[in-house]
Amino acid sequence: MTRTKTILFSIAVVALGAPLAVAIAADAGKTSLAVPAQKYPDVVAAKARASGVDTFDFDVTVSSPYDTPKRYADAFRVVGRDGTVFGERTLWHDHADEQPFTRDLHRVVVPRAVRFVIIEARDKQHGYGGGDGGKAFDLALPGR
Repeated sequence: MTRTKTILFSIAVVALGAPLAVAIAADAGKTSLAVPAQKYPDVVAAKARASGVDTFDFDVTVSSPYDTPKRYADAFRVVGRDGTVFGERTLWHDHADEQPFTRDLHRVVVPRAVRFVIIEARDKQHGYGGGDGGKAFDLALPGR
């Protein structure tokens, strides 16, 4: 009887400026890549339009590949670069059959001095990612 050895190698890959851990398994001459599960959702696109004095409407596109009723992107928010939260939209269900998906957030008041905002998405299980989270979207406000 032949005995099979499994050897695991870990390498660090930098993809689009973000480190990504990849494990390579070699088993009897076969090689496969195993990428760790994504922990936070990504904001892949966002648009803002003025809807009044210092007020904006946002269209935000979120991707969450682990979308199930137990774990999904359950909110997104508009924040200033200083961390001030200007608006947040709660998402009440998974979007498993609609990836990525776009939702809006209306009548967000942003002080006149703020020229840029960051859009972040939240995971139902892990919350907002902060510095190690999913991809956030840096957005210039129109007319500012």
